[in-house]
Amino acid sequence: MSLADLRPVPHDQLVFRTPPVFEDVADERRHRKERLAAALRLFGRFGFEEGVAGHITARDPEHPDHFWVNPFGMSFKHIRVSDLILVNHDGEVVDGRYHVNRAAFAIHSMIHKARPDVVAAAHSHSVYGKALSALGTPLEPLTQDACAFYEDHAVFDDYTGVVLDVEEGRRIAEALGSAKAVILRNHGLLTVGGSVDSAAFWFITMERSCQAQLAAKAAGPTVPITHENAKLTHEQIGSDFAGWVNFQPLLDQILRTDPDLVE
Repeated sequence: MSLADLRPVPHDQLVFRTPPVFEDVADERRHRKERLAAALRLFGRFGFEEGVAGHITARDPEHPDHFWVNPFGMSFKHIRVSDLILVNHDGEVVDGRYHVNRAAFAIHSMIHKARPDVVAAAHSHSVYGKALSALGTPLEPLTQDACAFYEDHAVFDDYTGVVLDVEEGRRIAEALGSAKAVILRNHGLLTVGGSVDSAAFWFITMERSCQAQLAAKAAGPTVPITHENAKLTHEQIGSDFAGWVNFQPLLDQILRTDPDLVE
């Protein structure tokens, strides 16, 4: 084949992935659980584990006041679909064999209650998220990637110990408001999304943006992106769909290397 033989491929013949649409609730539940297991495996791969701390939840499509979550005390790196547990609005495990992390229920139940638009929420004690949270300051628009969170995240500026009470979870949900993320002072990061994919990607890229901010400020004076350009960039890369799209390459990687996660 010569260059002269090459012609543009018609646009409607090019492959572009978009979020799936489901007619059957069982299929949608299975899809969310597979994405949840994959996101947890990725968190393990990226080193976001800290003992038994950390959790990602996915709202059940049939019972919106119930959510699927990783079991208490199980490594992110080992999670399979069959390990996930379903927790109701009272914190009771109604499907699964393991205990629920009390902090997971206290925080995530209130997030899901306050935000009907949220399908998934992610929280862990990642190193750079913890480091930035200790400063009690927001993420600054220092890089293009950080602009996904420009005027779209909050700081919960009140550390009172391990979150075991739903009232504390309610206060975190209140601080989150309508944003996609909240920095929990002296604690870590929490992100949400309209899909497991977007919630997980927002956490991953926010953690990396925290790392970039800490490194840049340690090196010397920084040059922030202007308000106008930060807002424009947020419009370009900060939508829930953008988060979903950016998660797909990571999903492909983990499904290829860890096919057992769907068991």
